[in-house]
Amino acid sequence: MPIDSSLPYDDQNIFARILRGEIPCNKVFEDEWSLAFHDIRPQAPVHVLVIPKGAYVGWDDFTNTANDAELAGFTRAVGLVARELGLSSGYRLMVNMGHDGHQEVPHLHVHIFGGRQFRLMIAD
Repeated sequence: MPIDSSLPYDDQNIFARILRGEIPCNKVFEDEWSLAFHDIRPQAPVHVLVIPKGAYVGWDDFTNTANDAELAGFTRAVGLVARELGLSSGYRLMVNMGHDGHQEVPHLHVHIFGGRQFRLMIAD
């Protein structure tokens, strides 16, 4: 069910629990600012999630409250992960934001999709 991104951060969400090591993940990358792992329900041949290590509900929260080092570190991690995945022929990034954007987990996450050609921008 989509979430309301104006709600306070829920430290029991699945990504917070993954960050604390309570739930395992198939890790692709980790550094001081970010963790990247394979999605458990992939929607493309390559489907990786990149999450910041800070407690941010969504993109608005992150870009409004994260410090410059967190903003730069997370953004660089997304690009680094895409390169490490060998997606030189192209890939798609997606961030779902809030209820209308169908955000399901109240922790900022960027989807990296690759491994095939994408045509439609949005399909219902």
